[in-house]
Amino acid sequence: MSSPLSSSERDSLRRHLLQRYGALGRAAPSKAARAKLAGASAAAFAAAPDLHAAPVAMFPKNLPKAPFAVRALNNLSYGATAQSVAEFNALGSTGAQRLANWVDWQLDWANIDDSALDARLVAAGYTTLGKSLTQLWEDHVKPNPAYEIRMRPAWEAQRGALVRAVHSKRQLREVMVNFWHDHFNVTVGDFDAGPVFVHYQRDVLRPHAFGNFRTMLEEVAKSTSMLFYLDNAANTRAGPNENFARELLELHTLGAEHYLGFMDPFQVPPDADDPSYPAGYTDIDVYETAAAFTGWSVKNGHWQFPNDNDGGFVYRQAWHDAGPKFLLGRMLYPEQPALKDGRDVLDRLASHPGVARFICKKLIRRFMSDTPDPALVASAAAVFRQNWRAPDQIAKTLRHILNTDAFINVWGAKARRPFESVAAAMRTLGSDWTLAVGTAKSDEFAWRMGFTGHAPYDWPAPNGYPDTQEAWSGSGSYAMTWKILNWLTETQDNGVPLAPILAATRNKVGSWTANALVDYWCQRILGYQPTAARKQTLVAFMAQNGDPASYVITDTNTWAATDLKRHYNQERLRSMVSLILMSPEFLVR
Repeated sequence: MSSPLSSSERDSLRRHLLQRYGALGRAAPSKAARAKLAGASAAAFAAAPDLHAAPVAMFPKNLPKAPFAVRALNNLSYGATAQSVAEFNALGSTGAQRLANWVDWQLDWANIDDSALDARLVAAGYTTLGKSLTQLWEDHVKPNPAYEIRMRPAWEAQRGALVRAVHSKRQLREVMVNFWHDHFNVTVGDFDAGPVFVHYQRDVLRPHAFGNFRTMLEEVAKSTSMLFYLDNAANTRAGPNENFARELLELHTLGAEHYLGFMDPFQVPPDADDPSYPAGYTDIDVYETAAAFTGWSVKNGHWQFPNDNDGGFVYRQAWHDAGPKFLLGRMLYPEQPALKDGRDVLDRLASHPGVARFICKKLIRRFMSDTPDPALVASAAAVFRQNWRAPDQIAKTLRHILNTDAFINVWGAKARRPFESVAAAMRTLGSDWTLAVGTAKSDEFAWRMGFTGHAPYDWPAPNGYPDTQEAWSGSGSYAMTWKILNWLTETQDNGVPLAPILAATRNKVGSWTANALVDYWCQRILGYQPTAARKQTLVAFMAQNGDPASYVITDTNTWAATDLKRHYNQERLRSMVSLILMSPEFLVR
């Protein structure tokens, strides 16, 4: 990408773009754009609303503050467990020290042995997760197989997400992998993307979850799933397709908050944090970005290239618009070497201060609050941008965010989304069940999960699942989440409970009084005891007409409707556990 334009270059480019597009847009920002540009600083953009921002407070304000290890692990993993809390607390003498050491341990994911997880997936019948892109294409696309064969990789990637969230020791990595799945969303059930979705997850997103954003950007742009999903596989100079280009700017990098509409790109003011970059992007930037990515395609047996048919990335020079381009305040010279136009765009974006703000705001929203603190966004963005070429750029940024006092003190600012609630429930209940593909109970689970609206990777639009409390606060979402949480406590697969509630209670609670049972399960599930008033509801339910402190509930499950303290005791115990899982205390983090 060139240096700033001279006056003659600028005039020449204006004529070129006018000839190409007929008009360049407004000479001054629209009213909506002016509102954005009026606060074009790191703090203002950090605080500005975007597609997913929605400050809402719906949980009770009297929730006790959980122990620090529980608070940290509920935000950094898929749920604190007794084991993970003990591991965390063994990492130092202060909370800040334990947090820093835990984060460093998790960021060094390659040195965490996760072979038990791999073995679990193999034992459960997962057969496509290790297939190369070429193998996936050969087995699940080329022969035009039956639908269940074609989509098997998609279903395994989707169901494997829960297995990883529940059982992986690399918890922070799993959280970040799914963060990037939402950020670079590809709908898993897409007919073209689905058969190679394993490649998208394993080879494109997972290796770079803690790595370099610029590197990941290019891998996403070249990935078979994304090339199909956003139509860039068919983006040619003869038939330009702007779908990928628009989402690259609107969702993957700058965000809609930097979109200035149909405005003359030569009139866009500079970014407040770095005047060598424009404050936002225009429709012309989208069109020019689309031109830069013409020819980035897939070897899919296209009629012009019938022998290229292995599903891999290909650059077709004959399809590329090799003319000059002007985007994001810089010129791309004509006739550049293969791939350079697109790579120049990615360089410009990856180093843009607005991109740093946008990504850091989303990271802070995921780990801390629906309304990210502008000062923390600004400081994190500085780290992100200073390290935009570093191989561990994302890890450095996470280390900065997660070791702040703001993170240490946060509590109750986020709601668990349905998938997170289910994974956390399975973790804290000690479930050893493995979700599989093609088994009756696993299929029932997937069917029920679909009703929550949060089946992994199944969001139908390119913007990915929303990450705010408001988006999941509808009665339908809560009801379906409660239903599947209750189902987990009641269900067996081939005679084995999905959640070993009775076994755990027999092992850990010596005398089954209502008080003892509620104390144990609140501590195990929540990591602390609720307020006395809220806890009394659970105790009364468990005790029925018995004394909660002295009456010992028998380990039986017989009918005794004339004496409710003896009536279906085991079912009542499981229902009490289910009530804790449905509580605000469990659904907040």
